Amino acid sequence: MYYLFNIVTEKKGKAGAVLLRALDPQKGIGVMKRMRKIDEIKNLTNGPGKLTQAFAITNKEHKQDLLSGSLVIEEGIREKFEITSATRIGVSAGGQAKLRFYIKGNQFVSKR
Repeated sequence: MYYLFNIVTEKKGKAGAVLLRALDPQKGIGVMKRMRKIDEIKNLTNGPGKLTQAFAITNKEHKQDLLSGSLVIEEGIREKFEITSATRIGVSAGGQAKLRFYIKGNQFVSKR
């Protein structure tokens, strides 16, 4: 139904990845609103499917190098904030492990 944005952090054959479930939009908000066809910023990127819609992420970004591909992640401004953890959403096997991390109190967290 929707594409998801996973960042693989390990070499092929070794498990290790991060699913970006939401983000706090900083730039390009007008473009993201048009991509999602909404006006309310709070619901712009507060879920994994919403995030990929806002950034127009599709299967063409699959297996891209995030340091040199068409979709690049750059180091941002360092800020102080508190990270909290919670159990994963929609996972039953091992679901009690706190493997979901986010900035405490951030309004763009997909679900609390």
